Amino acid sequence: MLTKYDEFFCHQTPTTFDHVADSGEYWRENQWACIYDVTGKIFIGAVFGVSTNRNVMDSSAQLTIDGKTQYTIRASRELRPNNADIKVGPMSYEIVEGLHSVRWLLAENDYGISWDITFEATMPPREEIPQFARSRGRLKENMCRWAQTGRAKGWVKVEGKTYEITPDKWVAHRDRSWGVRWHPNFNFAEMQLQPPEPFHGLTFDWNTLQFKDWWLLSQHREDHEGNLVHFSGGISYAFHKNRPATALVGEKVEFELVPGTKQLKSGRITYTTEGGDEIVITFNVITVIFIHAAGYWPYKGFKLGAWMGENWIDGEKVDATDPDEIRKMEEAPTFMVECQCGDEKGTGMIQFGVHGNHHLYWPK
Repeated sequence: MLTKYDEFFCHQTPTTFDHVADSGEYWRENQWACIYDVTGKIFIGAVFGVSTNRNVMDSSAQLTIDGKTQYTIRASRELRPNNADIKVGPMSYEIVEGLHSVRWLLAENDYGISWDITFEATMPPREEIPQFARSRGRLKENMCRWAQTGRAKGWVKVEGKTYEITPDKWVAHRDRSWGVRWHPNFNFAEMQLQPPEPFHGLTFDWNTLQFKDWWLLSQHREDHEGNLVHFSGGISYAFHKNRPATALVGEKVEFELVPGTKQLKSGRITYTTEGGDEIVITFNVITVIFIHAAGYWPYKGFKLGAWMGENWIDGEKVDATDPDEIRKMEEAPTFMVECQCGDEKGTGMIQFGVHGNHHLYWPK
């Protein structure tokens, strides 16, 4: 089936853009972003995705205010035949200028939040090392991702009040990924497949930290015993610096968690550059969004990529300080942090998750 994308000179296979070359059920193309004011009063998350082989386009919008209340909207629709419009329910996404500027819109709805936000890059995007893994000969993960940091402008409305978003006070980070995604909740029984290898635990931190003229991207995974599974990282510099990027080859983390939880409180990360230098960044958590509720993990019958029908929408407002609510959505929260490197102060986001056990973090 032809779409408007078939006008572009970017085909890589002798076929059309309405499908992908891989038949994997867990193939997904995804866009995620976080936007926040530097005081931490408002923290916004937005995700759009296409699960091409499931015929699904879905999206989630999230907002926390004062670190106390979290709003979440989840929506899903049938992808085809309208696979050229990036719009699901009240949420839409527009590419203003490739690799530089994008726009997120959340129209008025029944769930109490709306916005019109434009991202403007301040520094070049950075590719991560592709993630690839097999288990017993079966492809488990084969994915590319790149990320970028910048500033935001526009407005957001919550609890009946509209807040102006200005580049001097609002920071934004985004990422784009595509391919076969790893996820521990494979439906092996329904597919009559051999059960997966025993899963003991996995811990990861995915970090996007922005300073005045440079930013750092890293992803680190280790198993329940602390053995390295994957690392990718690097530093890029502001456009006006005209300076080549620096690769990172590893990190050492020292994280302090909120007692009795899997939530970050503060920490120290020591990065090693390809030249052997060390970069030490300390941070304190300011606020958090629980992206579990956006569908990254099953929540209230929804998971990103799941078939929910031709058009479906759901959402809620929850007390983000209630331990019972937190336990329902504690997998892989995203933390807004204040950070410091030497004399420089910065800000950023850290996604941190402990899945299963870990010899340092869980259980205590």
